[in-house]
Amino acid sequence: MRLILTSVLQSILLCGGQVLLKFALNKMGAFSWTWGFFQSQLTNWWWLGCGLCYAAATVLWMYIIKNFPFSMAYPMISLSYVFGMFAAMLFFQETIPASRWLGVLLIMLGCLFVAK
Repeated sequence: MRLILTSVLQSILLCGGQVLLKFALNKMGAFSWTWGFFQSQLTNWWWLGCGLCYAAATVLWMYIIKNFPFSMAYPMISLSYVFGMFAAMLFFQETIPASRWLGVLLIMLGCLFVAK
């Protein structure tokens, strides 16, 4: 149960990092190799949120793989796909077809089997 709970939190942080990365890239504008472009990115606060989510997810991942068998821990990363589907609907108003929901259901069932 502890593996499932920590994996859910870690997956939420990974998904949050991806959502914030997309927001940062949408705000970024056209890329250029100029000092002005990089200066403008210092005020794009989505980058900071993205980095903090990734940093927290990484620290939590280190805890997970130190304290649980790798063969159980690694498949649990796939929970981030589940949260990604919900994030796509919630933040980006994407329509998710039934075939993808079936895939999400199979991923969730697989994680339950792995964690037992």
